[in-house]
Amino acid sequence: MPTTTPTASTVSFFRPDQLAEVLDRHARWIKGQPGGARANLAMADLEGADLSQRDLRGARLVGARLARGRLNGTNLAGADLFGVDLRDADISRANLMQTDLRGARLRAADFSNANLKGADLRAGTLEPGGTARRGAGPDAQDAESARQIHKAALARLQNGLTVEGGIPTDLTGAVLRGANLADADLSGAMLQNADLSGAVLNGADLTGARLNGANLSGAALDGTRFDKADMVGTRMADCDLSSTRIATAQMTRPIDSMGSEIQRAIFDHERWIDSFGQRGQRADLDGTDLSRADLRNVNLSAASLRGANLSAAALTGARLMMTDLSGANLEGANLMGADLSGANLSYAVLTGADLTRVRLGPAAIKDPSGRPTGRSWAANLMGADLRGALMVGTCLVQANLSDANLDSAEMDGADLAGAKLQRAMLPGRPPRRG
Repeated sequence: MPTTTPTASTVSFFRPDQLAEVLDRHARWIKGQPGGARANLAMADLEGADLSQRDLRGARLVGARLARGRLNGTNLAGADLFGVDLRDADISRANLMQTDLRGARLRAADFSNANLKGADLRAGTLEPGGTARRGAGPDAQDAESARQIHKAALARLQNGLTVEGGIPTDLTGAVLRGANLADADLSGAMLQNADLSGAVLNGADLTGARLNGANLSGAALDGTRFDKADMVGTRMADCDLSSTRIATAQMTRPIDSMGSEIQRAIFDHERWIDSFGQRGQRADLDGTDLSRADLRNVNLSAASLRGANLSAAALTGARLMMTDLSGANLEGANLMGADLSGANLSYAVLTGADLTRVRLGPAAIKDPSGRPTGRSWAANLMGADLRGALMVGTCLVQANLSDANLDSAEMDGADLAGAKLQRAMLPGRPPRRG
């Protein structure tokens, strides 16, 4: 059983009997019984493990892999979860008070009705966090041991690179319905498309957090800080904002706040689509500034948006089939669930964009009356800048990704069947030749 401080490349594997022993000794440590020892599962590979209803207060789970694990109802108060991987895990009704979750990977995790009061969800760095930051941390020797484990976990999170500002805690698509996040530090956290409906965020710090597409409807926001947060496309129905700090947050630009020409072009284009070209007019929005625009569920299929500025735009559920977005700026745009089948995104900038479950496969070509011709048109992403893009479950069937830069893109479950990848820079791989 591992007893030494893990290094950046160390992954600890536990047999079921070894894990049971660690958990048994931790239970005795909690109760002050002989033979007890705090659970040290740092850098452990526990993917899919069932730790539900356990008492793991104060446990060390730094850098542990618990993706798709079960921790529902588990008591993790004061635990060290720095850099933990809890993607798609069930953490509902768990107690995470005062936990150190800096740099954690929590995408699509279920925190429904969990208690995260006072949790530290800032970016992962080597500065003190969790209870140590609040003056109730371990003694000097224990603190140095924890620092070394954090250093190893951070090195793995950074893939050996130095990341300015640390590794943001990733709660993209996480379910936090009814969760208690009072006084939690979520500054700089990634909360795109997260469900925070009915959550308690009183006194929480969301400075610089990325909340585009998040649902905060009905959330308690007494004294919540949103300074410089990205709130493009954030839903806030039935929220009292009177005591929040939100003046410097980036908000969505609704269509009706834009120029009349842009509004008319979008309206006429949707008429043109619905009438198969008999009414209205195809939109020509080349070079138009649509940054931070609220374009959710808009239908701009076959429109021309060459070189347009769509940075940080809210485009969830948009229909953009065979749209010409060549050279467009879509940096940080939220395109979750959008349909871009057959779209032209050649040399577009999509750094940090959310393309989760986006359709970028071939589009069926139809005749003027709307009947299929049996032919199709592949999506074109030649030379596109997709660094750091979220492409989880994205359909890229037959897409042209030649010369595209996908460095650091997250592509879990992406379908690349038949895609052209000549000279593409793929995540963790050198450019292809040919």
